[in-house]
Amino acid sequence: MMKSQSSILPITNPSSKSNKKMSTMVLQTSNDEFPTTHHLLVSPSSILDNFESQNKSFETKPLLSRAFSFTGGFDKLRQQRRRRTVSDENLLAFQNGGGTVGGNGGTDQSIVSSVEHVASETWLITRLSLKLLGYLGVGYRWITRFLALGCYAILLIPGFFQVGYHYFRSSHIRRSIVYGDQPRNSLDLYLPKNSDGPKPVVAFITGGAWIIGYKAWGSLLGQQLADRDIIVACIDYRNFPQGTMRDMIDDASRGISFICKNVAEYGGDPERVYVMGQSAGAHIAACVLVEQAIKEIGEGDTVTWSVSQIKAYFGLSGGYNLMKLVDHFHNRGLYRNIFLSIMEGEQSLQRYSPELIVQDPNFRSAVSLLPSIVLFHGTADYSIPSDASESFAATLQRLGVDAQAIMYEGKTHTDVFLQDPMRGGSDQMFEDLISIIHAGDEEALAKDASAPPRKRMVPEIMLKLARAHATSTRAVGYLVMRSQTLPTIAFFCTRQMVSFHRLPFMLSDLQTILVVELGNASR
Repeated sequence: MMKSQSSILPITNPSSKSNKKMSTMVLQTSNDEFPTTHHLLVSPSSILDNFESQNKSFETKPLLSRAFSFTGGFDKLRQQRRRRTVSDENLLAFQNGGGTVGGNGGTDQSIVSSVEHVASETWLITRLSLKLLGYLGVGYRWITRFLALGCYAILLIPGFFQVGYHYFRSSHIRRSIVYGDQPRNSLDLYLPKNSDGPKPVVAFITGGAWIIGYKAWGSLLGQQLADRDIIVACIDYRNFPQGTMRDMIDDASRGISFICKNVAEYGGDPERVYVMGQSAGAHIAACVLVEQAIKEIGEGDTVTWSVSQIKAYFGLSGGYNLMKLVDHFHNRGLYRNIFLSIMEGEQSLQRYSPELIVQDPNFRSAVSLLPSIVLFHGTADYSIPSDASESFAATLQRLGVDAQAIMYEGKTHTDVFLQDPMRGGSDQMFEDLISIIHAGDEEALAKDASAPPRKRMVPEIMLKLARAHATSTRAVGYLVMRSQTLPTIAFFCTRQMVSFHRLPFMLSDLQTILVVELGNASR
């Protein structure tokens, strides 16, 4: 059988000003092994003429610019990769499916192409991951902690898959509602099934060590609160290295502003808006409230929402005095140089410590504007000690703020947010949260009293093994700071059950993140 002849397309150069015959470039497309490979054949004389006439100089640019991960380079590269992948797959399906993507040949070839692409991207991600670990100087201790993370997370994976499946399949979750014009300015809304009357609203800011936060991490809490007729808005925000602490605060404030202005359209009650954060998200949310109060007394920029619109603030396992925590984080695996980069230098630690800011005499009038503050914390939390919440609550009380710290004896950083909710049945922290939100609403309290117990998501033996393994390996801090890694994989895999063809794009995104990290680590 003869090979099909390659098509040759002439392209003229209309910009040439010479009286001679226009130079001609030839674009040759090969149909042998790579249907998207093109060869550009250009006359050498035309290149020299064009070069000399325009006298252009060429500059060699580095592979990754210094501002790549801070100036939108991430999004640009991601969009380019998606466009390229879509174009390649569509062209392949068109050529093999007789001109129709929906044909059997085109569909089969598309699946084969997706599998091949997944395999190649997985290998590339693995290679880049190992290279990144080399840049960071990761040794035996981090490798053992990573293995500990894997064991811990595998034990909880039944719960992760259930939450992920509901997240992508539920018709009562409005995903990725855009609230701003910056990268990752979107939020997820968890709506109750019952729509009779306006509902209280919780604006939730997730944790993730300021590095791996993501709006979907609040899915378990959002789903369970929605079952109690409470709307939850999980706000996404830029993480490091895409943004620093200043960007995270701005994003969170922008998200809260959007909720205050628009939640009524989704059945929410603008008079009952609560702000809540977990771990790093609790710190970000506290910074947002304090800065907003300072703005309202004329010490800042234009106000787009008011602290008076917030009925209460809930901080779950948060840290509020960074001066006391920087060494603790360093010993737990979030190294000082990385943490100071997130916080924009050591000189900014006080500015981003709510416990220290509220004690500034210049801001006493702003402190009086703060809403009621309730801080939840487990006494066995080794990632962020419970003293952080007790100290902040005591400081606020001394300044006249309605604040309290509720401690949970023997609970770790992950117990109150992951293990206990997955255990089902009664959860003291969850019940305390519900009782505060529904305080004064007799009908809602009556429904809470008669509500069926939450179902168990993970067998008790697996929960106990996960907890015992985490505490015995002394890797709790590392596990918490990376505890969302496996939920990420579970969410991705669950989404593939719904839409398999999305996997290549997700792997491309992961590859892009690793490339960005390598660029930062190499500087």
